[in-house]
Order: sequence, then C-alpha cells, then structure tokens
Amino acid sequence: MFDDLRNKVVIITGARRGMGRSDALTLAKAGAKVVVSDISLEECQKVVAEIKKRKGKAIAVKCDVMKKNEVESMVKATVKKWGKIDVLVNNAGIAQFKPFLELTEEEWDKTIDINLKGYFLCAQACAKEMVKQKSGVIVNIASIAMGQVGIGFPTLVHYCASKGGIAGMTEALALELAPYNIRVNTISPGAIETPMIAPLKSDQKMMEGLLARIPLHRVGKPEEVSNLVLFLASDASSYMTGSTVVIDGGWLAG
Repeated sequence: MFDDLRNKVVIITGARRGMGRSDALTLAKAGAKVVVSDISLEECQKVVAEIKKRKGKAIAVKCDVMKKNEVESMVKATVKKWGKIDVLVNNAGIAQFKPFLELTEEEWDKTIDINLKGYFLCAQACAKEMVKQKSGVIVNIASIAMGQVGIGFPTLVHYCASKGGIAGMTEALALELAPYNIRVNTISPGAIETPMIAPLKSDQKMMEGLLARIPLHRVGKPEEVSNLVLFLASDASSYMTGSTVVIDGGWLAG
C-alpha cells in the first residue's frame, strides 16, 4: 500500500528541520522505524520526541554527511538497533546564495561536499547493507535548480551543480543496483516552505517574481513533498527506478 511502511527501517538525513523533519514525521506515521539524522543531535532528539508522542518509532543519530566515519557509524547504529536498512532518504543539503564572481573555493567545496559527496557516502554505506538483503530503496532529494531537465538559478551556481550531479548519480546508481532489487529515484522540488528559502522571502520583489513563475501561485508545503517521498519509499512505486520526479507547482511547465 502507498501509505504502509510497517516493518520498514528508514534513514533520513538532514531530518532536524524543513523537509527532512516532515519526511520523518510522515514516514513514521506510515509505520516506519525512522532514524532521524543531522548535525545536531539535540535537534534530532526533538523530532524523535514528536514521533514518539504520536506513537511512532524513531531514534536520533548525529551525522555530518561530509564525514565517511560518521556516515558509517550512522549505518552501524541503525543495523544494531533494528537489524537492517530498507530505505535511505538523502535529504541533507545547503543553499547559500552568492554571486558566481564572488564565490570562494571554500564555499564551492562545502556545498559540493554536503549536497553531492554526502549523498554518495550515505548511498554507498546503506547500499552495502541493502545488497545483503537483496532489497532497498534510495530516494535522493535534488531540486528543479539542476540544469538540463530543470533550470539554472542565478547566485546558486554551486547549488545547481550539486543538484544536477544528484540527478546523474541517481540514474547511474539505478543501473548498478537494479540487479540487487534496490531502487533509486530522485525528487526535484521547486520552492518549498523551508528555512532554505528565507533569503527569498525577505525580499518582497524577489518573492513576487518567484510566485509569478509558479502557475499555482504559491510555494509548496514540506508535507506535499513528504507524500511523494512516502510513495517512492513504498511498494506502490515498485516499478520505478532511475526516475527524476518534479514537484514544483507547475514551474517547469510554465
């Protein structure tokens, strides 16, 4: 069933706030045992408390996705607690608006390391466990700001590069992991009501310009993306792999 993840173990990175938090609450409600992971253990524990208050099952694990040892520790903690990993939601990411000509090497490296290298490290570590059970699902969160089938976005060159890389990585992973019955898909959201779009909301003219591009004339809600995450994590999407699914209020169609 679309909304049934009972007995499934799910790791969600970047889950202390925004879409990651919403994903954790949504998938736990569907019956999943959720690992709430992010750089702040204290904030992860708050999300776990929310889940448990709603009678769900979850644990908090601190993990900086840029660091292989922390990623491996997260996977080990999950397997020790629940014996397996069924789903990985690669969600951890940053978006720092900066004109290209002013962008530093350090800022470029940090964005690529979190948004792309982090996805690679988490996918590889989790896939090694999924291969053992010959089943699994990886959901990568990208963005419509990914170039090619998406769009470019001024002052986000580093971000767009990382998100485009995610789409390409997803397709390659889907091919390599299909023999093990591991499905890999990407979700590319448009403007979603999260802390990431705060710089846009603080500029009225910029926000008006943004909404003018969206046929539904509003930003999306995190829960709307989480419903799509739930679908891709569930058996309802069992014939989908290597896909990039856009959820943007019609932005790309406009």
